[in-house]
Amino acid sequence: MAADVVAETFAIAWRRIDALPPGGQAPLWLYGVARNVLADHRRGQTRHRHRNAELDTEIADLYGHSPESGVELGTIARALRELPDDDRELISLVAWEGLDHGEIAKVFGCSRNAARIRLYRARRRLSKALAGAGVSVGRVVMESL
Repeated sequence: MAADVVAETFAIAWRRIDALPPGGQAPLWLYGVARNVLADHRRGQTRHRHRNAELDTEIADLYGHSPESGVELGTIARALRELPDDDRELISLVAWEGLDHGEIAKVFGCSRNAARIRLYRARRRLSKALAGAGVSVGRVVMESL
């Protein structure tokens, strides 16, 4: 994360070189920029953790209300947490935001077909993780994610 913060700080400084104060004030200005960039990164991480927790809860609720399943909600949340970050993000974009393949492609900077394939693989990995944890997942439910 430190390398990202430093790179972004200097990218902002380069873009705003005209706003750079003269002399001894320049390092202070740069520290201020770095502080703001770091705060943005921390807020982004907090949002990411919060969204993952919400998705864990939503998926657990989706599967956990079946009286005959006897599935622990924690099992489902754990299966989702164990997925790679990109898989969780893809599933989140579909489940929360309702994005289609074209919109996902724009978010990930790939073709529509690549987005479709990535989503298919993410769903398959989630399905396998849930099956490995003893959670029975229907095809219709997985396609809704």
